[in-house]
Amino acid sequence: MNMAWSVSEATSYIKGLLEEDPQLMEVWIRGELSNFKQHTRGHMYFTVKDDGSRLQSVMFAGHNSYLRFKPENGMNVLMRGEINVYEPYGQYQFYVKEMQPDGIGSLHVAFERLKKELEEEGLFDQAIKKPLPQYPAHIAVITSQTGAAIKDIMTTLKRRMPRIRVTLLPVLVQGDAAPSSIAHAVEQASIASIFDLIIMGRGGGSIEELWAFNEEIVARAIASATVPIISAVGHETDFTISDFVADLRAPTPTAAAEMAVPDYREVLNQLEAMKHRSIRSISEKLRTEQKRLETLNKSYAFRYPRQLVEQKEQQLDYLMERLSRSIKKELDVKRQALTRSNQALLRNHPHNHVTQLKSESHYLKKRLVKAMEIEMDRKKREMGSVLSKLQLLSPLTTMERGYSLAYKEEKLIKTISDVEVDDEISVTMQDGRIYTKVTGKAINTSGGGWNGSKS
Repeated sequence: MNMAWSVSEATSYIKGLLEEDPQLMEVWIRGELSNFKQHTRGHMYFTVKDDGSRLQSVMFAGHNSYLRFKPENGMNVLMRGEINVYEPYGQYQFYVKEMQPDGIGSLHVAFERLKKELEEEGLFDQAIKKPLPQYPAHIAVITSQTGAAIKDIMTTLKRRMPRIRVTLLPVLVQGDAAPSSIAHAVEQASIASIFDLIIMGRGGGSIEELWAFNEEIVARAIASATVPIISAVGHETDFTISDFVADLRAPTPTAAAEMAVPDYREVLNQLEAMKHRSIRSISEKLRTEQKRLETLNKSYAFRYPRQLVEQKEQQLDYLMERLSRSIKKELDVKRQALTRSNQALLRNHPHNHVTQLKSESHYLKKRLVKAMEIEMDRKKREMGSVLSKLQLLSPLTTMERGYSLAYKEEKLIKTISDVEVDDEISVTMQDGRIYTKVTGKAINTSGGGWNGSKS
């Protein structure tokens, strides 16, 4: 039987299950607000419901501070957040991170979904952004020909760079046909290969009015373009998918024109400053070189060239003599060193060394032979002495004098206690061996008699 859980343990386990479910970590929920209450600390507590169910929800101050509207009971909303468990009450609830009035909410969900998909593909990566030309000569503007955006862009471009060449590629900027119109214009501008830069966008509006610039077809056309693109859609607070894919995002169409070209007056000022710096630098260089030339003109070499040449010739003769003496001295030193080396080589010639070693080897050989003869004589004397001692101690010598040796089972019999009557023994003599049997034993008494028995 399993051990019973406490309420806290069961609640904690359920909370863990919900936290491990990726589906519940970020969900969108649509419903009607009720029981709305905002705490003095800024947190919002409410219930979101539909015809079939209701869900306790909370939106903390850190998230609701970004709301652009005031939530009220009965309002239909679209919310993004996380479903989890509030452990003290053991109930699950919706932790809201983002809220929109329902109606534009579906567009917002579509926006976030496409943004996430394109970002994962790498279309927003800064590493693939194309740099803008510093001084573009021909700019394509992709926008409506009747909107305020084209007027703002043209006015700003001509004011900053009067001689800039601008071509308008008119497109629809809202409506069902707008995305394909914008994408086609971007593709044509790239194919033409005559533009240095593209500015695309429109003036401000609602999310529905700006939606053409959030379509995937437009985003992929921008990503595939070979010409750098500045996106300028809506006001500063408006962001579209085109802004993220483009090489540069401008907060307004006017700002896009300012980013596209430098102000010719600033360029002229820079050129004038560079001109003054160049003139000042060249003048300074001329003064320096003029002083150097004057110094050279006043030098001894220019005033008395013949005397200088004669002086240099005399110095050359002196140096040549020094060189000759130095070479002769060096040669003498090298000859002396060579002579000393030859003498040392003769003293250490291999033939002399070999002869000396042969003489030493012959002498050592004679000494070795003599030492071996002396050692052999000493060893012979030692062996003779040892043989004499062995001869004296040898049992064979004893047997030559008439003695014999008795054995029992090849063991020398030393006393009568080593045998018993009827034991078979062998007696070894000088010329052979006798096998016999013990018939009796007699002990040698101190008086010289024998005490024993005989069978």
